[in-house]
Amino acid sequence: MNAWPVFGQPRSLLLFAAVLLTSDLALLCTGLWTTELRLDDAVVFAALVGCAAVCVEAMRRLGMPRGIPRDLLGAWWIPTVLLLPPIYALLIPIPVFTLLQYRIRRTIVFRRVCNAGVVALSGCVSSSLYHATLSGPWLRGGSAGHEAEQALVQTPGIFVAAGAGVLFTVVTTFVLAIAVRLSSPEIPWRRMLWDRETALLDGVEVCVGLMAAVLCGLSVVLLAVVLPPVLLLQRSLMYQQLQTAARTDPKTGLLNAVTWEREAAEGLSLGVQANRPAAVLIIDIDHFKRVNDTHGHLFGDQVLLGVAGTLTHQLRQTDLVGRFGGEEFVVLLPGADLAEACRIAERLRSRVGRMALPVGDTTATITVSIGIAMLGSHGDDLIELLAAADLALYRAKDSGRNRVCLPVPSADAARVPEQPRGTLPADGGPAGGVAADNASDPATDL
Repeated sequence: MNAWPVFGQPRSLLLFAAVLLTSDLALLCTGLWTTELRLDDAVVFAALVGCAAVCVEAMRRLGMPRGIPRDLLGAWWIPTVLLLPPIYALLIPIPVFTLLQYRIRRTIVFRRVCNAGVVALSGCVSSSLYHATLSGPWLRGGSAGHEAEQALVQTPGIFVAAGAGVLFTVVTTFVLAIAVRLSSPEIPWRRMLWDRETALLDGVEVCVGLMAAVLCGLSVVLLAVVLPPVLLLQRSLMYQQLQTAARTDPKTGLLNAVTWEREAAEGLSLGVQANRPAAVLIIDIDHFKRVNDTHGHLFGDQVLLGVAGTLTHQLRQTDLVGRFGGEEFVVLLPGADLAEACRIAERLRSRVGRMALPVGDTTATITVSIGIAMLGSHGDDLIELLAAADLALYRAKDSGRNRVCLPVPSADAARVPEQPRGTLPADGGPAGGVAADNASDPATDL
């Protein structure tokens, strides 16, 4: 039951998975009925599965980063789409994802099955359209393999094949994005689709897949020429992801505590040399244990991810934000004086309080308490500032939570102009200022 927590998934995601897998099964039955199974196709299919298995084993030996790693398995999906009848595009995810589950990392089986279903559906649609362009009827097998091989050595056929590879990548990305959105509605679409690096990786994957398809079309033995460069590219890609994973927190994507402390210490040192102000914030989610006890740890993870996203979107590019551990986050505000630090902290507190996280058929809100420490006034290095901000955080908790505090009452704080409670500028920028020890009316807590 722990490996198949179906009933813990949102209903919309379960419906999506049911439609996806039913469609795959219907296409598989149709393909078995209409496709002429040939020995040559089976040999090519087995060779492509073998190459994918070698790549999976190479990933296992190098190590896999947490989260959703990128790989170059598309180098073997795309030749299957182009060279073989569509039924093989439905079949190849089964052995490959089984290897990923048992040789790389055992994760929730439901997710593995959904991912395999998405790749199968995308591959079948792309392969069907590609072979229909070459030879006619939808989902028709027969001599499609020979026609595809001939097309790949002609200029028009290469462009059609490239289009099929791009279609496969686009459909896979969009369908996976829909599944992720149904599972975690708080994740913005732009994070699930393309950025510059993701688009570049997808382009490389399509090019490598086309190269593998052309060489395999000439002779299946030539896959031995394609495999080494694919392994090298994949190793480089995985190494970069492992380096990133070593710096970031897997649940939120923010800097982890060790990396944040190192980079914050360097930033503060530069600020001291340049005689610039700076502030450190410690942000704590109020009653987070109650959240986990009431709604479960999966919802608690959604809370952490939602808070991390809100903090990131409300901070400046020069600010440094990280997860400090548990339900605590830390922020370095270089160049911020007391007034600006208070405005930013109050904006963060207010924005997090406005989050509406779905829980079953309703939504829940959360609040945060924030402690502020100023460079010079409360400490001259990172250790002293963290200690002072932690003291301020305890003052905020003792004062009723859902508020922003300084370590001790300060005469400077009294000179910060107070902003009317609950108001923010229309452009979403910093509010007009709020006294650090004055909190807005507490929002409804979980």
